[in-house]
Amino acid sequence: MATLKLTPYKNVLQGELEVPGDKSISHRAIIFGSLANGTTKISNFLNGEDCLRSIDAFRAMGVSIEQDATNVTICSAGKDKLTEPVEPIYFGNSGTTARLMLGVLAGLPFFTTAYGDPSLTVRPMDRVIKPIQQMGALTDGRSDGGFLPMAVRGGNLKSISYTLPVKSAQVKSAVLLAGLFAKGVTKVTEQTVTRNHTENMMAAFGAGVKVEGNTVYISNKPLYATDVFVPGDISSAAFPLAGAAIVPGSNITIKNVGLNNTRTGIIDALLNMGADITISNEKTVSGEPIGDLTITYKKLKGTVIEGDIIPKLIDELPIIALVATQAEGKTVIRDAGELRLKETDRIEAVAEGLRKLGANLETTKDGMIIHGTSQLTGGHVSSFDDHRIAMMLTIASLIADEEVIIDDISSVSISYPDFFKHLDTLKSTP
Repeated sequence: MATLKLTPYKNVLQGELEVPGDKSISHRAIIFGSLANGTTKISNFLNGEDCLRSIDAFRAMGVSIEQDATNVTICSAGKDKLTEPVEPIYFGNSGTTARLMLGVLAGLPFFTTAYGDPSLTVRPMDRVIKPIQQMGALTDGRSDGGFLPMAVRGGNLKSISYTLPVKSAQVKSAVLLAGLFAKGVTKVTEQTVTRNHTENMMAAFGAGVKVEGNTVYISNKPLYATDVFVPGDISSAAFPLAGAAIVPGSNITIKNVGLNNTRTGIIDALLNMGADITISNEKTVSGEPIGDLTITYKKLKGTVIEGDIIPKLIDELPIIALVATQAEGKTVIRDAGELRLKETDRIEAVAEGLRKLGANLETTKDGMIIHGTSQLTGGHVSSFDDHRIAMMLTIASLIADEEVIIDDISSVSISYPDFFKHLDTLKSTP
């Protein structure tokens, strides 16, 4: 365990920084580069523990992957040339690796077993397993097949038409990945559009993908290597953005952030609360929009966050809850039951941490009600071994009156290895 003691901070945040590469896109770049025929070069790859698990998975199946910090080179003979791993594949703490790779393993004509760390082992996989079983994959796992460890015997898949019962880009992506190996055209329809990085990357690698409204069609075609630039992760950018939003006098710019409209809910939520945010230098790179975000401190007001915006900011809700403690009035978060199925039950983890620091909030079945404004005090808090909770509590310490002690910050390396270094660069005397 790596305990962190944070003393009260009384200055502003100012300056510029670039956050690490997008975690979701880094995972997918590894997956598609490994399934494609040829040499794929990835730049600005997120060199975090979660994404490294995706690299390990394909190395175990015979793909040559070389990494130099944030640059990755993949040499592959294509999706039909992968080989059966001789040992179980370890997914670590990565829910993205687990769920997307189960879609890939469903299409491969051999036997594979996979497992994860204690946190991943209690996260449900049945939402992915059910559709790939419908396509013909044979699977078995703990608790009647719904949890890791998991065994998969893939191959000989048939196409299906599948309507997602949950708002989940991971489930959508797993079915689409399995569809790359299936006979015919696989059709996936979602109730609300979720992050579309998989569809964008499929198109970049030459897949037979078509998008019509809320429905995606995928056919079995060869993939061909291409180079990928990974934009800055807006989920990581959310933490310094939030810091500047709640620390009076702050002004920061975060450069080259991914601005995919299925991911920009954090910007919309902050704007609805009255935040002063501007976007500049917009462009499209590797099929993804990017730009620079500048935020200047401004007093905030409460808001309601619900419905179709939830999939666009599901990972940012813990830090939004912190921001809401500093907004005048009441902030209500609804329709976010997925938070209970993350690395930890994030609804309860957020509530426990913020209450210990003096915030006034209550939990509901699918969200929270946060009453502002609260003067945060200090105390001992738990990250619950969850990177987003650890970073949220660190940002909370910026406005606390007393010392904040976080029990374990080691999980931060999963998504933002340089988080503490970057935060230090923004701290300065007004």
